[in-house]
Amino acid sequence: MYEKPDYEFYRKSAEYIREKIGTPPAVGIVLGTCLGEIEHEITDKTEIYYKEIPNFLISTAPGHAGKLVCGRLGGKRVLCMAGRFHHYEGYSFEELRIPVYVFKLLGIRTLILTNAAGAVNLNYETGDICVIKDHINLCGVSPQRGENIPELGERFFSMNDVYTPSLRRLAKDAAVELGFSLQEGVYYFAPGPQFETPAEIRAMRLLGADMVGMSTVPEAITAAHCRMDVLGLSLATNLSADRVLDHDVTEDVNNVEDVVSGRFRALLTKIVSRLD
Repeated sequence: MYEKPDYEFYRKSAEYIREKIGTPPAVGIVLGTCLGEIEHEITDKTEIYYKEIPNFLISTAPGHAGKLVCGRLGGKRVLCMAGRFHHYEGYSFEELRIPVYVFKLLGIRTLILTNAAGAVNLNYETGDICVIKDHINLCGVSPQRGENIPELGERFFSMNDVYTPSLRRLAKDAAVELGFSLQEGVYYFAPGPQFETPAEIRAMRLLGADMVGMSTVPEAITAAHCRMDVLGLSLATNLSADRVLDHDVTEDVNNVEDVVSGRFRALLTKIVSRLD
């Protein structure tokens, strides 16, 4: 169904959304696992379910609402994905670029990617929020595999500063104003759906990873291809496998959500309010 999509493929999705929301905002947000409650902070909103959008994907991950929400957050208009897509749901890496290309064609310039992740760094604890400064992708795949669409980006492109330094500074300053500090580290992409083995975690730590998760990187690569500014925020919802053995990770995720989701919502709202 999604083989060799061309420019018109993505434009059709963008035009449908534009008809529903009018002039699109400049800021896009992707909400990760256990962060969907942030959509309730958005006011004056219009909702579009993914299943209604031509050529879009359908979210099947638990806890992902599966809709676009356009409205105001922190006094600024945003377009928010309440629910994202993952390789483990059965989507190819090429399919995972669809939402970001659609956002680009809508005129979105700044993309905020959020996720729930495991804390690999031994100094990180559950509840920590980490600003992503770089990532590691050793899966041997890229969402840019296949024919390039020159209207969206160059065939070969740089991966330096994928996570925009000025946005990282803004996020850290916003946290200080709210009375807490952020971690800043490297996100390791693991496609899942299984969690990592203790040996895999130790290898990731040796490679310099601070957090590990099953999302974000395909979107960040696509955003780099089409030259969008990117901010990545990871919520440490559980400790990595070699730190807590024989434990229910899903239970950890739910517990952390209850404790720190308010802090994360306040941070995101503050960040958006500061964007130009």
